[in-house]
Amino acid sequence: APMERLFEQMKVVGPTRSTVLVVGDSGTGKELVANALHQSSPRRNERFLALNCGAIPSDILESELFGHEKGAFTNAVRQRKGKFELAEGGTIFLDEIADLPLDTQVNLLRVLQEKEFDRVGGETTLRADVRVVAATNRSLKGMVTEGTFREDLYYRLEVIPLHLPPLRARKEDIPLLVEHFLVKKSREINVPLRRLTPEALQILCDYPWPGNVRELEN
Repeated sequence: APMERLFEQMKVVGPTRSTVLVVGDSGTGKELVANALHQSSPRRNERFLALNCGAIPSDILESELFGHEKGAFTNAVRQRKGKFELAEGGTIFLDEIADLPLDTQVNLLRVLQEKEFDRVGGETTLRADVRVVAATNRSLKGMVTEGTFREDLYYRLEVIPLHLPPLRARKEDIPLLVEHFLVKKSREINVPLRRLTPEALQILCDYPWPGNVRELEN
């Protein structure tokens, strides 16, 4: 039932141009939701690009997002397009948005409000026709209170919030997911399909799955 409610929300949200904030624990499938929103939108034939904001060093994050000009900083030996330029007309998925530094948050807010940005070291303002889907497993509202996340950006991102339930809150889905992953993995490693005994399946259903669907698949 929790996933059915989510799917109904996605049917409504997908075809729109609205910014979406996907909230859920690590391993619940936030990027899958973002991709599904893209595939159900008028942008489906354009690019879907993903960036994990927590995996990129802060000193090069702006370049990853907005690109840079030749000579903008040490080792900038040529002009480089960022994710927003490469995703023109499509969708960009910003995972772990809570890890975005405050100065980069200002530039992201400009993209969301004005639909424009500058490359690092650039003098030409570029337009951005890109849908943004952001995701986090943290409370952005709590971070706003702490002063570590901009309030104006928070309200720009949470135009439409989608909440992914943890696997422990939808245990009736575990047998379906187990069947799906068994078929998938047997194809990947080219072995005959096997199924779990009822006892083994019950053990999986009783486990709390702190790593959610990702842990189950692994």
